[in-house]
Amino acid sequence: MPEDTSQTAPRSLPRINEPAPDFTADTTHGPLSLSSLRGKWVVLFSHPSDFTPVCTTELVEFARKYDDFQKLNTQLIGLSIDSVYSHIAWARNMEEKFGVKIPYPLIADLDTKVAQLYGMIHPGAASTATVRSVFVIDDKGIIRALIYYPMSNGRNIDEILRLTQALQTSDANGVSTPCNWRPGDKVVVPPPKTVEAAEKRVNETGIEVTDWYLSQKSL
Repeated sequence: MPEDTSQTAPRSLPRINEPAPDFTADTTHGPLSLSSLRGKWVVLFSHPSDFTPVCTTELVEFARKYDDFQKLNTQLIGLSIDSVYSHIAWARNMEEKFGVKIPYPLIADLDTKVAQLYGMIHPGAASTATVRSVFVIDDKGIIRALIYYPMSNGRNIDEILRLTQALQTSDANGVSTPCNWRPGDKVVVPPPKTVEAAEKRVNETGIEVTDWYLSQKSL
C-alpha cells in the first residue's frame, strides 16, 4: 500500500466559554482529575521549569494568596513537565528559603499530555517547556479566561485573583466590570437593546448614566 502522507489536523486550542478538557494526572497531592473539582472554580497555571528563579517567585506568591483564592471557592493547580520528585524537592526548597508551604497540587506532566491538551507548549518560545499560561475555569467546568505570558516575565498574581473575583461578580449579578475594577467599585449595567429602552436609560434613576450605552451602579 502507498504510504499515507496525509497530515493530522492540528488540535484545536481551548477557547473561552467552551468546556475545559478533562484530564487525570499525577500531582504532589496524588492523582487528580479535573472533573472531580466540578462545583469549584479552578485556576490552572503552567510554569516553564522547577528550580528556576522567575517561576519560584510566582509559586511562592500563589501560595501567599492561596487563602484568598480559597475564599472564592477556587482551587489552584500548577503544572510543568517535571517529575513529582522534582516538584516535591522544589516545594521543600521554597518552604526552607521563603517560609511558605505550597498548599496546592503541582501536576507532573512528563509525557506533556495535559500541556498538549491546553496548548501550553509554544515551540517559538521553547521546544518542550510550558509557557506561563493561566486558565480560569468556572464551577461548571467552562473555560472563562485564558492568559499567556512569555518565558522571561512573571505573572501578576493579584491580577489573576482580581479577574476571578470579576468573573464571579459578573455571574452573580448579571453585570460587567470596567477596566481596573476591584471589589467594591461600581459595575457596568448591560446596555439597552432597543431605541425605546435607550431613551428611558438616559433618565433612569438609581444608576450613574454617562450615556445610554454606558451606565454603572454600586452593588
